[in-house]
Amino acid sequence: MRTKMTKAEREAFLADVHVAVISVDDPGRGPLTMPVWYRYEPGGDVCFTTGGDSRKAALLKAAGRISLCVQTETAPYKYVSIEGPITIGTPEYERDSRAVAHRYLGERGGDAYLRATGGGESATSVLVQLRPERWLTVDYGKSFG
Repeated sequence: MRTKMTKAEREAFLADVHVAVISVDDPGRGPLTMPVWYRYEPGGDVCFTTGGDSRKAALLKAAGRISLCVQTETAPYKYVSIEGPITIGTPEYERDSRAVAHRYLGERGGDAYLRATGGGESATSVLVQLRPERWLTVDYGKSFG
């Protein structure tokens, strides 16, 4: 049974709109696992923002690597899971807050979300960039679709 995605398929799937789930090492506990909105273009890094004063940000900075998974919610199921090193930087409002809010909620919904949450321009927000090193993929539609 062949279910593995090609490079082009996995990158296109990751570039689609999905809520990602990230996992980061949390010493003495299980990994911290949380959903995030993200942006990705094939061949690039996966990018998302988070509050710089958060527990998540502190763990990200300490770990230096994460795992990320995106999936479909309906059959035939598909998923892409990646793992790799991260860098922490400074977000740009238009690219990292406004464009991502529009990606997930549309223009009107994204703008309303940004107004309700303080505009996504928190002085402490950080940009997390994940460089995919390892990929795991499944597309059950190839065998059962």
